[in-house]
Amino acid sequence: MSWTTPADLRAQVKKLWDKGQLLACLIDDEGLFPLRLILKYPGSAELSEHFDAVRIWIADLQHGAKHGARPGYRLVQREVRHRVIGTNALPHEAWIDTLDDALALIGMRREAEQFRALAALTGANQPALLPWLKKRPLRALELAGDWPRLLDIVGWLQANPRPGIYLRQVDLPGMHSKFIEAYRASLSEMLDLALPAEAIDTSVNGAANFARRYGFRDKPVRLRFRLLDPQRALLATGSEQDFTVTHDTFARLDPDASRIFITENEINFLAFPPMADSLVIFGAGYGFDMLAEAAWLHRRAIYYWGDIDTHGFAILDQLRMLFPHVRSFLMDRDTLLAHRQQWIIEPQPTLRDLPRLDDVERMLFDDLRDNRLGRHIRLEQERLRFGWIEEALAGLWQG
Repeated sequence: MSWTTPADLRAQVKKLWDKGQLLACLIDDEGLFPLRLILKYPGSAELSEHFDAVRIWIADLQHGAKHGARPGYRLVQREVRHRVIGTNALPHEAWIDTLDDALALIGMRREAEQFRALAALTGANQPALLPWLKKRPLRALELAGDWPRLLDIVGWLQANPRPGIYLRQVDLPGMHSKFIEAYRASLSEMLDLALPAEAIDTSVNGAANFARRYGFRDKPVRLRFRLLDPQRALLATGSEQDFTVTHDTFARLDPDASRIFITENEINFLAFPPMADSLVIFGAGYGFDMLAEAAWLHRRAIYYWGDIDTHGFAILDQLRMLFPHVRSFLMDRDTLLAHRQQWIIEPQPTLRDLPRLDDVERMLFDDLRDNRLGRHIRLEQERLRFGWIEEALAGLWQG
């Protein structure tokens, strides 16, 4: 028998709590109450066939119902006339009259009072955040112990928009950078409501870009490169010309090298043979923002060396968004077929079209994507014979 029990009624109200709707009423009462609950009751045949069970069901419902000042659900009875058992009053509707009744029914009065205190504090100090409390009330309860400090951060940024300092330098009582970092996701939502538009860099979002979005200094992006020509060393040390610099330093570098190689594998980067008038950059997969500001790269020949698989060509395609003149290196059919014994499986090939590949590259990419040479073929760059690499570089120099 699927008649509604007191536990079912409580579960309906608990579902509203879990969605945040009950606490949201403390911010803005949108007429949720009185609230009619779903009540499934016995049909005519069940009244006669299970009359004793019906009486127990009625007693259970009435035991948990609202009586006088005691909160809970309110039952509305309906008179039912039955040819066998006569006239009886049966629960026909169940109502929650007030928010307090709902909270008492599911045992959440204390939590609601805690949230009410958060709302009062927010209304007095940061009323712009009241919509956030309404939208994420359960998250606000999770943050209750740290809520005053979160409001302090919002207030500090209102007074110091786009401060241009590191998070570590925010000078507030009990504040440290790890605290801000721990709550970046929630703080971002709050700051978007509380700060003026000119204080927010809307070109970036997400927790990883918190510092940039709100005008803090971020840990500088670093780029690693090697000069391959010993005759054009940056430092007269006689040692390996392997440098790691910030991206803005690299942008201003403009080194004396007309050929730029980019490789994704660190060992390949370190073992890249000496080559006149050249340098090699240790790549970053799909992330090439660190190269974007180096305008001098537009005046250099750039060669990208990645894995021969669908993602390798996808990275090449992305790099050409910044530098359309990039050429692929050792990403050709001859190289692939010459290393057949080194083929492995590409776990999750990309299937999207790559509009910036040239005709030859696109033919090989299509063969890989469509499994014409084998299923999910991948040739990692570090699996190439070193002699093959040296021969390709010699041919490139001679060409």
